[in-house]
Parts: sequence; structure tokens; C-alpha cells
Amino acid sequence: MSLPCSRAFRRALRRQPILGHGFVLHPAPVFNSITYRSGSTLAPSFRDHTNTWKRGRIHFFTDNQTLKDRQLEETAFLNQSRSRNQSQESWPPSSIPLDAYKPIPPLTLGRTLRVYSQLAKSRLTILVVLTAMSGVDLSPLPTTIPILFSTAVGTSLCSAAANTFNQISQVPFDAQMTRTRTRSLVRKAISTLHAALFGIGAGVSGFGILWAGASMVPALLGAGNIILYAWVYTALKRPHIVNTWVGAVVGAIPPLMGWAACGGALLPSSSTPISLYLPPFLTNTSILADLSHYTNLVSVVPLVDNPLAPLALFLFHYAWQFPHFNSLSHFTRSGYAQAGYHMLSVLDPTKNALVALRHSVLLTALSCTLIPLSGLTTWWFAATSLVPNAILLNWSWKFWRNGGEKMARGLWGASLWYLPVMLGLMMYHKRGMEWLNWLGLKEVEAGEGAKEEKIIYNIEELILLLKNFMVV
Repeated sequence: MSLPCSRAFRRALRRQPILGHGFVLHPAPVFNSITYRSGSTLAPSFRDHTNTWKRGRIHFFTDNQTLKDRQLEETAFLNQSRSRNQSQESWPPSSIPLDAYKPIPPLTLGRTLRVYSQLAKSRLTILVVLTAMSGVDLSPLPTTIPILFSTAVGTSLCSAAANTFNQISQVPFDAQMTRTRTRSLVRKAISTLHAALFGIGAGVSGFGILWAGASMVPALLGAGNIILYAWVYTALKRPHIVNTWVGAVVGAIPPLMGWAACGGALLPSSSTPISLYLPPFLTNTSILADLSHYTNLVSVVPLVDNPLAPLALFLFHYAWQFPHFNSLSHFTRSGYAQAGYHMLSVLDPTKNALVALRHSVLLTALSCTLIPLSGLTTWWFAATSLVPNAILLNWSWKFWRNGGEKMARGLWGASLWYLPVMLGLMMYHKRGMEWLNWLGLKEVEAGEGAKEEKIIYNIEELILLLKNFMVV
């Protein structure tokens, strides 16, 4: 555990100037009182750079350092702070000419729109909307243009609100990271009140559009995701590494919003039981044909709303978050350490890579079993998805085996194209979808039904079927 800081020490840290009055000053220095004890959880690479982090005022104490040493360091820092505050009667300091600073430009319409785009994290929001649309596209239920439009707009507004509130609460810490120190709120390009009003407006309008244009379920999921990301995930970034797992849940909810927007069920019920779509080599065997004489459990029905399908989508997007984020956090871990964030890449880089590898294996297992078994795709998806899964597994293995920023960037780049490729394959192999007929390249034969029929086994019925087979 870290040693506590005195109140005077924390007050001195808070008094350090980060931005001037109306001017954008030099990049904000690090003022952080978070301390780490070295031990089994601290990465060796960070122990080797103790002096570097001390210059940034993040202290990595060794186990043989006593409380007296800590108090001496605090006393020296307090004396230095007092002398600096006494010598600087005004800010900016008179020793630096005013023409060395760049004034904050006034907010025009174009600059305001750019600031809103930065607050919403536009590229991340686009990715969130695409994952939500995957739930709409893969649903077997019919949809309409208004539902598609409402889902896309409502999801983007909810994402913008969550990202805005996240940045409002992280301004002091974003100022300490190279990757985030140029954000709008850090640069004072927009006031906190203005950003808060934008976030509230985006959240309320997104919730209303989802409720009015789709249904209550995606609206509640959108509101819940705002709370989960902006407050729960953000609050956990400094105390505990579990924040990464909470963030993965946040990234896996948008496909459920798209599925629910089409009227799909997320939980099993009497009208929507969980069903299994067995592979053809099992459904065509003589064993099942013989068993059907003993029980009337095998039926040929059209495609149904299966609650197992949104669960498969959720688990797929949840597992994808770890190869993507763990590799990203590895080559940005110095910034996370500066801001005092508890990330696995900072505390234990080897385990961070192992977690990415585990979830890459889980992605392969989901692609080959649960996704076609739930009826989202045909079983051909299990075969065609082996190539992208093998590439992702290869990079995950290299990242865990060798480590280093080169392997981390390779895995991160692979995860960027992996998700759209896999979603495209899911849509191509969507059960009941004949793309040649849809494109008009193949004529439908006379007597061929418009809906594809498959043999579906209810889970309870399948268990009873196996029990009867064992008795026979």
C-alpha cells in the first residue's frame, strides 16, 4: 500500500498552475501525489526508470525507503513550492514575454463544431454506431428506415454524451498525458459549463430519439451505458485495474441496442426460448432421424428470434476489447503512469499481454461454436473466420511471447481491421440470407420458399432427447 500524503503536500500540488489566464501555456507538467510501492505487481521496466518518474513527480518508492525519507521529500517539495509561490506574485511570470504565448482563439461556428467533435470523440463514436448497426443487420426480424435512422442517431448522441462527461471529469489527468493534453477542455477552448450543457443535450436527445424511434429497451441501454462509462468506468481508472473489464462491457452493449431496436428479445421467455442450430452433419445423421421416431422434438420451423444470438454478439464484442485495448495501453503506458491510472499494462505488462491472448482464443472459440450455434450465421462462418482469427492469434502470441511496443502496435493494428472483417463475414453468412438472390444475380426456383427453414432444437428438448437416447 502507498504511504499517505499530508494535507499541506496535497494543497501544494493543487496550487500548481497548469494554464494561464486566457493563454495556452507550455504543456502541463505532472503534479500527482499518487505513489506506488515496488514489488511483485510493479513492472521491472518502471523500476528501472525511477529517476525519470521522480522528475515528473510520480514517486515509485522502494521497499527499504522509510517514512522518514518520505517526509523529507515532502518537506523539500513544500519548501520549493513556497519559495516559488513567493517569487511569483502574478501569472504568467514576468520573465517570459507575452508574445511567447498563443492566445485562445474565439469560438466561431466552425471551431465550435470541431470542439463538439472532439468532445464526442468522433472516431470512437463512429465505431460505436457501426457495432450497433451490426445488431440491426444480423437480426432475423424485419426493420424499417426510421428504425435504422433512429438507432444510428440515438446511439451516436448517447456515445457523444458519455465521452463528454468522461472528459469533464478527467481534465486534471488529461493535462498530464501527452496523448490527451491537447483536448479542448484541457486547452480551455471551451468552458466546463458549455461542455456539460452539450453532454446533457446530447444524452437527453439521444435517449428520446431511441425511445420514440425504436423502443424503450435500446433507450434504457443507451442511458445505462452513459452512466456506466462516464461515472463507473471513469471512477475506477485510478483505484483499480477492473476498469478495463468494465470498459469492455461498455463496448459490448451497442450491438444489444441494435438488436433490441428491431424488437428482438434479449432474455429467454416462453415465447422466445433459447434454441440451438446444429451443424448439417449432425442434423442429417441417421441417429437423429431414428430418435425422432421416439420423440416429437425435432421440428422444421422458419427462422426465429433466438435470445442466444444477442448473447453471442455481446460476448464477441466484449472479448474483442481486450486485444484492442491491452495492446494500445501497452505503448501508451507511460502516459497512464503519469496520470496515476491503474492499468494492467503499467502494473504487470506480461499479464496484460496474457489477458489479450486469452481473449483472442475466446474470439476464435466464439466464432467456431456459439455464433453459428445461435443462428446468427450459417456454419460456413466457422470455416471462413479461421483466417482472420489465425492472424489475430498470431499477433497475440507474439505480443505475449516477445512483448515490446512493436508487437503491441502490430496487435493493435490487427484488431482494427479484424472487427469490420468479422462483422462483414457475419453479414455475408447470415442465416436465411441469399445474397445472389438479393442482388438479382440468381433467380429463385419455382416452389422455393422465401424463408429458409432449419432444424432447431430447444435446449430443454435437446437435453430430454439425449436422456431418451441413453435409455434406448
